[in-house]
Amino acid sequence: MTDVTQMTARRLSLSPLLGRMRDRSSGLAAGLLGGALAAGLGLASFAVLVMVLWISSPYPDSGPGGALHVAAALWLLAHGAELVRVDTLSGVPAPVGVTPLLLLALPVWLVWRAGRDAADEDGVGDGGALFVSPRTAWTGVVLGYLAVGSGAAWYAAGGALRPSWGWTAVCVPAVAVLAAGAGVWSAHGGPRESVDGVLPGLPVLPRGVRRLFAGAEGRERLEAAGRAAGAGAVALFGGGALLVAVSSMWHLGAAREAFLQLTEGWSGRFAVLLLCVALVPNAAVWGVAYALGPGFALGAGHVVAPLSADPAPLLPPFPLLAAVPVSGSGGGAPWGWAAGVVPVVAGVTVGVFVARAAGPGRGPGRGPGPGPGLGSGPGPRGAAVPPVRGAWSVRRTVGVVVSAGVGCAVLTGGLAGLSGGPLGVSALARFGPVWWQVGGAVALWTVGVGVPVAVVVRGWRCRERGVREAGARVRRRGVGSVGEAELYDFSPVGPVGPVGPVEVREQSRPAVAGGVSAPDGPAAPVVSSAIVPPGVDPVPGVPVAPAVPALPVVPPVPPVPPGASDEPGASVEPVVPVSPEEPEDGPGGLWHGERAREVRWAALREAGEGEGGSVGR
Repeated sequence: MTDVTQMTARRLSLSPLLGRMRDRSSGLAAGLLGGALAAGLGLASFAVLVMVLWISSPYPDSGPGGALHVAAALWLLAHGAELVRVDTLSGVPAPVGVTPLLLLALPVWLVWRAGRDAADEDGVGDGGALFVSPRTAWTGVVLGYLAVGSGAAWYAAGGALRPSWGWTAVCVPAVAVLAAGAGVWSAHGGPRESVDGVLPGLPVLPRGVRRLFAGAEGRERLEAAGRAAGAGAVALFGGGALLVAVSSMWHLGAAREAFLQLTEGWSGRFAVLLLCVALVPNAAVWGVAYALGPGFALGAGHVVAPLSADPAPLLPPFPLLAAVPVSGSGGGAPWGWAAGVVPVVAGVTVGVFVARAAGPGRGPGRGPGPGPGLGSGPGPRGAAVPPVRGAWSVRRTVGVVVSAGVGCAVLTGGLAGLSGGPLGVSALARFGPVWWQVGGAVALWTVGVGVPVAVVVRGWRCRERGVREAGARVRRRGVGSVGEAELYDFSPVGPVGPVGPVEVREQSRPAVAGGVSAPDGPAAPVVSSAIVPPGVDPVPGVPVAPAVPALPVVPPVPPVPPGASDEPGASVEPVVPVSPEEPEDGPGGLWHGERAREVRWAALREAGEGEGGSVGR
């Protein structure tokens, strides 16, 4: 019987584990399905676009099978993989490595959404615990996406545009891993603890850099560096796009002629227009490379830069290529000098963003900042308010600026590498900017301009905060009417003599008829004159109060005996004086009580009758 009980207990204890494994396998299956669906949607989008262009073309070169091969090859090209064109006139295979950056946005968004949805659909078991971990969801999405991507690469290998297997094996998994990881991370609210777990384990980073971004303060500095790097990259790309737009408008006639020269039918022109739109982000990155200084290449041996321009090779007519500055217009033309404003603006942007985070404010700093009364406490709706931290040191501010510059350089250099590549052999073997040259130029510009801007703006913000806190302290002390120049007087003061005694005189309480005095307690002392020590001048701006004259002493009125009156035979009711020891009569005390009020009315009535009798006589 004991063995049966143990086996039953073991079976009951294994059931939650089996349920957890079942839920985990279902979560992995959901991730696989989501990744496969994301890859299928991307392929379907490219297939629809290519089939529409193939149907509308008046002279198609191949059948629908060839169009589908081209669609699969374009899907791989959108991930950054390099293609090889085998049907050339010379018979030599020609590589195609320029990735339209606008096409890259579609697979990245699809994989990101698949990872987010797979993490959101985690099963909830008994007790509300999540059985499917984020790692399981991420693994399922990546494996499902790569399964479909492998089939697409195998299918595209039989067409005219064949994928390069080396680039395909690197670029497609990289896009799937990074985009799916970002989707799972965003689905869980972007936990900051994951950054703390990743940074210390990176052996590539120096120990000082890992220590700079460790802990709560390090996480705050990392967020500030990330925001500054993103803002600098946006400023760079915006400036590059502006340069391309202005140059295109300047060379509008040449661009229009190139557009009409390429094809005659409306379907061909529509295809060229779609290609130009897809390459607009590439042109913006090339504009950034031009503004930074390294420039970009338009074929082997031809570099377009602000300070130099080599002779241009024989290039095919294309609308975007018509916007390139002509040869010989580099150093002396206003384009070269005007383009230098773009990296300066990006460096200033990075410096300002870091300075805003470096100033004193609320956050996980090393304690309260300057000024009294600052600290943590409840917010306006009961929410916890983080403590006020002090300003970062100059060294720490410079370190964050350098980190932001490196991050901006990595981002811009990666996009520069994706935006360029070969378009053939011989003169077309090199197109676009060189990634390491662009990244190095971005780091130099952002750090060189951002460091002084961040230090100056940080000092200015600290000074403004100090002035505001000083004004707040002055207002709390009630000296707000005194000017700032009169707050402190550092003029020499002579020796102060002994302070004499202050003459105090007791003020007697006023009395009323009937011997009733005001029972307000002892009289307040009255200072006859203000005594100022010899040799000490009055405080400037503070008026000296005049001496209060002493009030004359009023003798108490004796009580009227019973039966005493000016008229003989008049009957006068006795007036009983109110003793201070008697208890309070009424809510107002002895002076405002009922009995005291009756006594005062009787005294007034007696005085009125006396005056009336005198007048009557």
